[in-house]
Amino acid sequence: MGWWYCQRHRCFGKDGLKVLRVLPFKAKVLCPVLVLALASASLCAETPRPKRKTKPAAEATPAPSKEKPEAEPASPPSRAPNASIEPDDLVEFAAQPPRVQELIRSSLALTKRNLTYTYGSADPSQGGMDCSGTIFYLLNNAAFKEVPRDSSGLYAWIRKAHGFHAVMSSRDDTFEFSDLRPGDLMFWTGTDAVARDIPISHVMLYLGTEKKRKKRVMVGASDGRSYDGVQRWGVSVFDFKMPRVDAGDPEKSKARFIGYGSIPGLRE
Repeated sequence: MGWWYCQRHRCFGKDGLKVLRVLPFKAKVLCPVLVLALASASLCAETPRPKRKTKPAAEATPAPSKEKPEAEPASPPSRAPNASIEPDDLVEFAAQPPRVQELIRSSLALTKRNLTYTYGSADPSQGGMDCSGTIFYLLNNAAFKEVPRDSSGLYAWIRKAHGFHAVMSSRDDTFEFSDLRPGDLMFWTGTDAVARDIPISHVMLYLGTEKKRKKRVMVGASDGRSYDGVQRWGVSVFDFKMPRVDAGDPEKSKARFIGYGSIPGLRE
């Protein structure tokens, strides 16, 4: 309303809320301007202003996520089953001493249990074994005592018993294989990095010659060797092949077959 002023009664005030000044005279009638101002102020005070209606806030639509959905885990690559043969499939089997035959039977029985390659395991109940663990398990079941657990230990065990035959050639038909017999252990270096004084990295058990294919075969645990042209992963029968050598740079060929040896006491 602002400031108001009554000339007749010489009074003034603001918004009818308070008379700031009234000249001294005796008036029996209240100033009508003051009455109107006070009534207007009272009406404004008692009558609340209607509230403005506000529209309810619209629910926010979530922005599409920029994150890519989690990819489904890739299914493991399909692998060929472990290979197995029967003892009678071997050319030399019938001519072997009973203890050698029993070791070969036991090793071939393991190949039928669908065991994987499991590093650090020497127990088939764990679902798999590694190469030296397989040999350790077979020899302990065959009542051999104090069998070393790793491949370097097995190599030293045979060397100390004077049963080791070194192979320097890279050829399959070298004369150095003339003393190789079923039941012998076969040794490699360079198939894996090993921090041992004697760096033997792989060991297998030699089975003999397969009748049907005329191939040398061996048994043990591997994570990629092949049988009949197909890679296998686990405790299986494998073809014995000499490691490939790069003719241009032989030093690049890290894996090397170094020889074989008779298990102490196996043929006694």
